[in-house]
Amino acid sequence: MTPRRHFLRGALGGTALGALSASAQATRATSLLGLPELVTRQDAASAEPLLPPNGPAYRPVRTLNGWTLPWRMKDGVKEFHLVAEPVEREIAPGMVARLWGYNGQSPGPTIEVVEGDRLRIFVTNRLPEATTVHWHGQRLPNGQDGVAGLTQAGIAPGQTCVYEFTARRAGTFMYHPHADEMVQMAMGLMGSWVTHPHPSRPHPHIAQVDRDICFLLNAYDIEPGASQPKTNTMLDFNLWTWNSRAFPGIEPICVRKGDRVRLRIGNLTMTNHPIHLHGMEFTVTGTDGGAVPPSARWPEVTTDIGVGQMRQIEFIADEEGDWSLHCHKSHHTMNAMGHNVPTMIGVNQRDLAQRLGQLIPDYMAMGEHGMHEMAEMEMPLPDNTLPMMTGSGPFGPVGMGGMFSVVKVRDDLKPGDWKDPGPYAHPEEIGRAHV
Repeated sequence: MTPRRHFLRGALGGTALGALSASAQATRATSLLGLPELVTRQDAASAEPLLPPNGPAYRPVRTLNGWTLPWRMKDGVKEFHLVAEPVEREIAPGMVARLWGYNGQSPGPTIEVVEGDRLRIFVTNRLPEATTVHWHGQRLPNGQDGVAGLTQAGIAPGQTCVYEFTARRAGTFMYHPHADEMVQMAMGLMGSWVTHPHPSRPHPHIAQVDRDICFLLNAYDIEPGASQPKTNTMLDFNLWTWNSRAFPGIEPICVRKGDRVRLRIGNLTMTNHPIHLHGMEFTVTGTDGGAVPPSARWPEVTTDIGVGQMRQIEFIADEEGDWSLHCHKSHHTMNAMGHNVPTMIGVNQRDLAQRLGQLIPDYMAMGEHGMHEMAEMEMPLPDNTLPMMTGSGPFGPVGMGGMFSVVKVRDDLKPGDWKDPGPYAHPEEIGRAHV
């Protein structure tokens, strides 16, 4: 007997649909089998928060350089459709990576639900190998936990699996495969999940906020000039990203002065990340284990997010300006970094550079005075490769990359307006005079 959760085996490749194009097959199969409409997105810009069209009301999150998955309501059940598939993702202007993701992007779309929602999630596999989805941090029946071989058979290529459970606990979570994890997560297969408190049962430790933003920390090892990650890398990654975007491809977080801001951050890399905010203090108000009681909170400007952990931080944006938000591991704020480059500080390379230039056209000596010059110069790069240090600001090169963005606090930003207001207008006497 075919298990109910695998009843759509092979549906997207059957002979009845063989005469149709691949995209037409998918659309036609979705319609014939009664699945929710398949929604995909490739645009790397942050989509506007998705206001709930039905069900309990809540203030939706904004996914940094991402989007929220729509659903349909059927007989009181929220139904979603995820498709695991190869995707192309722009890491930043000048580089596109060939990854695995959901519904056209890596990471996949954020799933937003309300505590108490009954859920039905269809997962279609368009990957070349079996996969599953583990609903990280959720309380659910054991058979819905998504661990290949232990709680279910893997979802074979061309197969659709159905997961059904009730959202039992409000908080910040994520989803990712529990099948060939090292390859599949190294290829970018993951997504964020937010369960909002039910409006009729406010959570005593979850406050209302004005701005709610979520993103995942992920990392890749992609050789300069290449586009596909090396999946056997353990720690020596060279691209450190938020939602598969590296600075300057990560959008700024724009908020109104006085806003209460919540950042929901999940770590699916292979190492920890001390996330640091300039200019303001925050508190850790939640983890993937639930909300933190106020009595257990303390002010911070840096919080370490371990592997497989979610952290929910909140702050009052009461200082105008452009404030850095970044991982405090220095090499995590650089792109395409070579780890075997010797330290050349104090080494006079001028004669050497002239001689090498005769053998290697365009050879550039660097590092005699430090590496900041890397942010100021333009040098030839392989195709599809980001500069190691890049970005520009009102006072010159920023010299960053990787896990770096800017929280822009403005007094004149309207509620609900997420548009980049441009550089902060410093008072004339600040930031300009050098003694």
